[in-house]
Amino acid sequence: MISIIDSFPGREILTRGKKFLYFGGTSYFGIQTDREFQNIFIANIRKYGTGYGASRKSNVQLSVYRDAESHLSDWVGCEDCVTLSSGYLAGQLLCNLFSSAQYRLFYTPNSHSALYQSNIKPYITYSALNIALRDHLSSNKDVIPIILLDSIDFSGYNYPQFQGLTSLPINKCILVADDSHGLGQIGPENSGAFQILSALEPSELLICCSLGKALGIDAGAIFGSRARLKEIVKTDFYAGASPPSPASMATLMQAREIYNSKKRTLDYNMELFLDQITDSKNFSYIEGFPVFGYSNPELTKFLYNNGIIVTDFNYPSEEASLKSRIVLTASHTEKDIALLTALINSFYD
Repeated sequence: MISIIDSFPGREILTRGKKFLYFGGTSYFGIQTDREFQNIFIANIRKYGTGYGASRKSNVQLSVYRDAESHLSDWVGCEDCVTLSSGYLAGQLLCNLFSSAQYRLFYTPNSHSALYQSNIKPYITYSALNIALRDHLSSNKDVIPIILLDSIDFSGYNYPQFQGLTSLPINKCILVADDSHGLGQIGPENSGAFQILSALEPSELLICCSLGKALGIDAGAIFGSRARLKEIVKTDFYAGASPPSPASMATLMQAREIYNSKKRTLDYNMELFLDQITDSKNFSYIEGFPVFGYSNPELTKFLYNNGIIVTDFNYPSEEASLKSRIVLTASHTEKDIALLTALINSFYD
């Protein structure tokens, strides 16, 4: 059931004249409605304006972009970073970069549509992908294979162990990972998957992501080697795209302590949820990640009838499978979680 709202969906939403608790979306830190975060953003809007439509290659350049990119690359633990206006644009830029005959794209199971190019489809299993990669490497030595995946694919098969990748010859491949759901939540100092994937020793590693989920910034980013990032910023694709708002880039740098505080709250909420659930086996989830998937559509209806809306829609297209998920955020209170878990326990009792 589609719910039309006219304000940001925080811990509560108002739809059809009724207030609901909301356990959905991707605002993991609930940062978009945090007053302290908003005050920082507003102050930066007054300094930088609401947006910046010029090319990053213009003869007049704002220093805040390189400052933010340096901040991000230091945090993630890579040589360099470039920012763009969205995570989707970041993914498509990389696909475009590797679209020549010099490369061949290989998509892992459950990879995100932001990484798709042309009509190439993801492999159904890692076993099939492994066979295809090894066959390619034995017969096309001059064509570099590019493996594309989501760091968090909600099946638990990638992060945290990345079992599928360990079976692949990734030392002979460039690895491109979408870390939109991971940055701010997983990895050393919540820096995402870069350092985890780097330890698997691919021939080259590139991370692309949206900054709009946990971090609440409407922007995208690409992380990688300094040499590869220099190649990216020389492309027409990069030059022709407007950058993120400079106010958002400044806010990103200034909100680090707020992010850390929100992450601690979210960790506590996850622990609370799992402690209060009678049987967590009714859900599929990744340890340390605040999304709990399930397959029973009656639970969605039951929660809705009791004043709770969760994520429940076909994604990424109407033909795709139904995605039913309970999403915890840092904005939820202990009382919210107690009500949610009591309802779930009564449903499965």
